[in-house]
Amino acid sequence: MTIEHDAVGIAVAQFAPGADANENLTTLAELASTAAERGAHVVVAPEYASYFVDPFDATLAANAQPLDGPFTRALATIAAQNDLTIVAGLVEQGTRDRVRNTAVAVDGTGVVAASRKQHLYDAFGQTESAWVEPGETGSVETFVVDGLRFGLMTCYDLRFPEVARTLVDAGADVVLVPAEWVRGPLKEFHWETLVAARAIENTIYIAAADHTAPIGVGRSMVVDPRGVQSAGIGPERGVAVGWASRSAIDEVRRANPALDLRRYRVEPTG
Repeated sequence: MTIEHDAVGIAVAQFAPGADANENLTTLAELASTAAERGAHVVVAPEYASYFVDPFDATLAANAQPLDGPFTRALATIAAQNDLTIVAGLVEQGTRDRVRNTAVAVDGTGVVAASRKQHLYDAFGQTESAWVEPGETGSVETFVVDGLRFGLMTCYDLRFPEVARTLVDAGADVVLVPAEWVRGPLKEFHWETLVAARAIENTIYIAAADHTAPIGVGRSMVVDPRGVQSAGIGPERGVAVGWASRSAIDEVRRANPALDLRRYRVEPTG
């Protein structure tokens, strides 16, 4: 594979978060160090990386943290040690007995962007909304690393193309997706198809990080603006690094100027 001169290394860090926040951080530190050694400047980790139990119960709210709490402060230390920006799923304190499912981006200075999951997983027999409050629609935060702009969305949001399009309208070149894509019939196919579709229709990079088996499908990956997977992992814990470049985006968009040719805009419904 040829790496462009302006390429930015993006790592997907795949593991199975659990109910021990310190253990989750230890794993994240190990994976982040590996990613940095392989040349990554940005790392995306799974959804619910700060705390996860299956099935959900009252401990979810009991272990929720503020946006600038211990988990993100520890992530900032890991980021500073490895010269990285790290994106991971945070169980953030919400209102009353529900939490926020937040994708948080942290560098050595602290939190640089945050995105609360907009579409909750009330599907395939699950009811995430019983425990989680949805994020506001139309609210977009991005951050820049080495000249590329990064946007955030979470897991089930992949099934709603409007979310990615909103991020592209805000200038995102790369969308990072922390996920807990639950196993089930055809779910691996859905995961791979939707990640590729969001990249193709927006001519952007998508980097999506899932939980390992047996709960998640694994298969974390980096996909380029043509929809081609440039890096990926199987079902096991690990790190894969893909490369994103402005010149590659420009080349794809010269051949396929779909964003310029579109005749519709996205507006939130509430």
